[in-house]
Amino acid sequence: MTETFSNGLLIEAEGIAKQLGLRDVLIDATLAVYAGEVVTLIGPNGAGKSTLIRILLGLLKPDSGWVNRRPGLSIGYLPQRFQVDPALPLTVERFLAMAGSSTARIAEVLDDVGLINYARKQVQSLSGGELQRVLLARAMVRRPDLLVLDEPLQGVDVAGQAELYHLIGEVRRGLGAGVILVSHDLHLVMAESDRVVCLNHHICCAGRPEAVSRDPQYLALFGPAVAVYTHNHDHDHDQSGEVIPGADGDAKESSHG
Repeated sequence: MTETFSNGLLIEAEGIAKQLGLRDVLIDATLAVYAGEVVTLIGPNGAGKSTLIRILLGLLKPDSGWVNRRPGLSIGYLPQRFQVDPALPLTVERFLAMAGSSTARIAEVLDDVGLINYARKQVQSLSGGELQRVLLARAMVRRPDLLVLDEPLQGVDVAGQAELYHLIGEVRRGLGAGVILVSHDLHLVMAESDRVVCLNHHICCAGRPEAVSRDPQYLALFGPAVAVYTHNHDHDHDQSGEVIPGADGDAKESSHG
């Protein structure tokens, strides 16, 4: 272990390797997440992103390498795929209560994700964007130290993607939690991220969003066509992503990668 947990470190993985069948899915992968930051894990389909997440969560054992979690670390998880039996009557409130929380806390998290009036709605009746918000609320409901969000924009229409991604940043600031965000939506991946880790079975590059966007290995994978925007916010990190008007009046400047 290269860090101590007294400096805000929540979880750390070093030298992670995993083979599935005869295929090397992960080779010497390394990741660390601190309280209050969003670390975005990007990479092409099949790059090993979800496998690394499962190893971090303790759902899968690496073939080599190690994972250390802060003692008592609580984790909220939004899975990549979630389906509810259409024949099963399940309200949003009941679904969130199954995570072990009070009615008052459920109302609080639904308000946080903009669904305060959705408690009595059937989960099966929700749109893709509404369902992802409910899943985010479920991940938040027990006030976790670390949020792990695996492709949270999946099933969300283009109009709702920037809004949901911005909401994730607001949630991070409200909880003070660390966030691991998995995505391959390159036009939004820089927004609200403090650090970006580019994975293609191994770590290709990692760092601040604007630095990664100029890295030759990133450009070799994704090309230079993605527009990158930077701005300052109250977390004292340079940010990059789609411009989302905010109420804080922070100045924003744009540049193209």
